[in-house]
Amino acid sequence: MAAAFVAVSLPPSWVAPEPHMSQYKGLRIALEVPNARVIEERSSPLGLLTVVESPTIPFRYAPGLSLANTQEPPAQLAVFTDGDSITAITAYGGDPAKVAYLDRTTAALPYRILERPRVLILGAGGGEQVLLALRAEADTVDAVEVNPQMIDLARNRFADFAGGIFSRPNLRLHLAEARAFAATAGDRYDLIQMPLLDSFSAAAAGVQSLHENYTYTVEAMRDYLAILGPDGVVAITRWLRVPPRDSLKLFATAIAALEAEGVAEPDRHLALIRSWNTATLLVAKSPFKGEDIAALRSFAAENFFDISWVPGISASEVNRFNQLDQEYLYEGALALLGPERADFIERYKFAIAPATDNRPYFFDFFRWRALPELLALRTQGGAAMLDWSYLILVTTLVQAAILSAVLILLPLWIRRNALGKALHRLRFGLYFLALGLAFLFIEIAFIQRFVLFLGHPFYAVAVVLAGFLAFAGLGSAVAARWAAAVGRGSAVRGIALAVGVIAVLAATYLLALPSVFERLLAFPEAAKIAIALLLIAPLALFMGMPFPLGLGHVGARSETFIPWAWGINGCASVLSAILATLLAMHVGFSGVVMIAVVLYLVAPALLANRLTIRTMIPFRS
Repeated sequence: MAAAFVAVSLPPSWVAPEPHMSQYKGLRIALEVPNARVIEERSSPLGLLTVVESPTIPFRYAPGLSLANTQEPPAQLAVFTDGDSITAITAYGGDPAKVAYLDRTTAALPYRILERPRVLILGAGGGEQVLLALRAEADTVDAVEVNPQMIDLARNRFADFAGGIFSRPNLRLHLAEARAFAATAGDRYDLIQMPLLDSFSAAAAGVQSLHENYTYTVEAMRDYLAILGPDGVVAITRWLRVPPRDSLKLFATAIAALEAEGVAEPDRHLALIRSWNTATLLVAKSPFKGEDIAALRSFAAENFFDISWVPGISASEVNRFNQLDQEYLYEGALALLGPERADFIERYKFAIAPATDNRPYFFDFFRWRALPELLALRTQGGAAMLDWSYLILVTTLVQAAILSAVLILLPLWIRRNALGKALHRLRFGLYFLALGLAFLFIEIAFIQRFVLFLGHPFYAVAVVLAGFLAFAGLGSAVAARWAAAVGRGSAVRGIALAVGVIAVLAATYLLALPSVFERLLAFPEAAKIAIALLLIAPLALFMGMPFPLGLGHVGARSETFIPWAWGINGCASVLSAILATLLAMHVGFSGVVMIAVVLYLVAPALLANRLTIRTMIPFRS
C-alpha cells in the first residue's frame, strides 16, 4: 500500500478513488495501490469508487533516528493518547541485536558514558526507552508511568508482542506521577531518562501551552539531581523546532537548577546534541570528564548528529551535518551561559525563561510582541510557530466578557429605575463580581498547587473541588451565626472579619504549603487526600461566608437586585476560570492568590453604607 498511509493496522478493506486516476473539481489525484485486490466498484458523487483489499502496513516510529541507521525497526503498535500524544509498543523477541537501531537515536547519548547504569525512566510509555536500557545492559530499571491503561497495554494485553520486557526481574514498573516519584524515591540512579512521549504536531501547534507541567521546572530538575549518584546524568529528549523553544528553555532551566545547587560553572555539567528532528540534553551532577566529552563527540560523529554544546566546544564544530541557516542552539547556549543571560531571554522571540513550580507552564512560549511578525509571515510558516491555545483562551475570555456585558450590564441599565440609584447598582454589582472572581481564583490556584502533592491532576481536581464546595457550603450555612456572634449583628462587619481571616490563611498557605508538601509527599495516597481536605477546610469555610451575608445585606435594601446578584456572581465565576489561567501564566499561582486576596479585602468596602437614612428610604421602596 502507498507509504502515505500510516497506522497501527488497517482494516482488510477500505474505500478509495478508482485505483489509477480520478478527477474531481479539476484536481487529478494519482493513487497507487500495489498488491491490491478489487472487491467491488460503485458510483458516487466523486465518480467511480473502488473497494480494494490490501495488505496492512507495519508501523514504524523512532524519533531522533540517525540518518546513518541501516537497520529496519521491528513491527510496532502505536498508542495515541487523546488522539495525538504517541508512544509505540515494539515487537521484541528477546534478541537485543534486533533493536540496535535504538543506539542510533539521540536518546541513546547517555549510554556512551555510563556502564551498566541504574536507570530511572520517567514516562515508560510503550517501553521504547526500557528496550534501550535493556540493550545497554542496565543494572536495574525503574520505569514510571502515570497512565494505568498504558501499563495494562504494555504489561498485560500486549505483553507477548513486547517480549515481556515489563516482567524482567531487574525491572520495576511503577504507577505514579513522574515528579512525585522522583521527590520520594529512596534509591540513587546513574541515569534519569525522560523520553519523548508527545507528538510533534501537538508541540508545533502549541496545544500544550496551557497545560501545567511540573516535570520540567527548576524545582523538578533539582529533585532529579538530588537522587543521582555522584557521576549520574539526567537525559531529556525534546522535538527540535526552529527557531528553538523547548531546547533552549530546558537549557535555561538546567542552568538555573545547577546554580541553585551551588554549581559555579554550569557549562561543564551540560551537553546538548541534535538530529534532524530531536534534541537531547544531558545534565550531569558532576562536571563532564575529558573521556566523557570524547565519547559524546564520537557518538555524534558516528550518527551524523550535531553537537550544540559540550564543555570546550567552538563555533567551528557546530552545524556540520543537519545544517540550519544558523546554529540557533549553540548561539542560545552561549548566551544563556554568559553574563547577558537575562537580556537574551528578554529579547528572544519566544518565552524561554525557566519554568518554576509557581509558573509551571513549560510549553508556554507565547509573546505578544512577536505576534505581528508571525502573522505577517503566516504564508511562510509563521502561523505554525504560534501558541494557538493561548490565543484561543484570550479569544474565549473576550467573547465571555462581551456576552456578560450584553446579558447583564445592558438589562441592568434598562431596568435602572426599578433597581434604584446608579451608585447602589454599581457598588452591589462590583461586590458580587469581586466575590465570583476571588473565589475561583483561589480555587483554581489551589487545584494546581495540589497536583504535585496528590500526584495526579485527576486527584487534585476531585479533592480540591470537592473540599472547597463542601466546606464553602458549610461556611454559608453558619454565616448568619458568624455575623450575629462576631459581627455583632452587622453583615458588613461579619464580611470584613471573614475576609480578614481569608487573607491571613491565604498568605500563610502561600508561604507554608511548599515546605509542608515536601515533608508529606511520601505519605500514602489516602493520608494525603485527608491532609489536603484538612488544609482546605478552614480557608473554604470562611470563603463561603461573604456571598450569603452580602446577599442578605443587599436583599434588605432591594429585593429586585437579588437575581442580578446571583447572575453577576455566576458570570464572574465563568470569567475567572479563564482569567485565572492567563494570570497564572504571567504572574504565577502566588500572584493569582494575592489578586484574589485583594479582591476579598476590597469587597466589604463596596457594601459599607455611608448614606443617610433619608437617602436610603427611596432606594428601599
